[in-house]
Amino acid sequence: MPVKVGSKAPDFTLKSKNAAGLVDVTLSANFGKKNTVLLFFPAAFTGVCTKELCDISAGLGQYSSLNAAVIGLSVDTPFAQEAWAKQEKISITLASDLDKKVIKDYDVVFPNLAGIGATAARAAFVIDKQGIVQYAEQTPSPKDLPDFDAVKKTLARLV
Repeated sequence: MPVKVGSKAPDFTLKSKNAAGLVDVTLSANFGKKNTVLLFFPAAFTGVCTKELCDISAGLGQYSSLNAAVIGLSVDTPFAQEAWAKQEKISITLASDLDKKVIKDYDVVFPNLAGIGATAARAAFVIDKQGIVQYAEQTPSPKDLPDFDAVKKTLARLV
């Protein structure tokens, strides 16, 4: 069962790779400033994940106008995430949960994706500026996308 609405979001500091090198991505860096959308996805370079994050990148202005930062999390290395983002023109922040701690903290572990082992389940969370979970959804399968209309409605309520 994913982290529940109304609970304090587990904080994290994860690595992200960009042109400047490895950088830290910390959830609580947004507290007091912006709401945060966390998008857990199973694996870079896969069809459904590519569609999801390319669509989010194309509509990033909608999230910015709702005072929200968007962070994508997977268990891929930051180097694989960077290569994928460059190839697919994904512009959201990607964070590597290589040790799988954050997917466990949020209880969104998909135990055995296509025989390759545990990955992130596909899930979406909206965390408000105070660090409280306002929306939580884990999709029934990795092939299903979160309800992004519900995510945006939650963000609109928080503006």
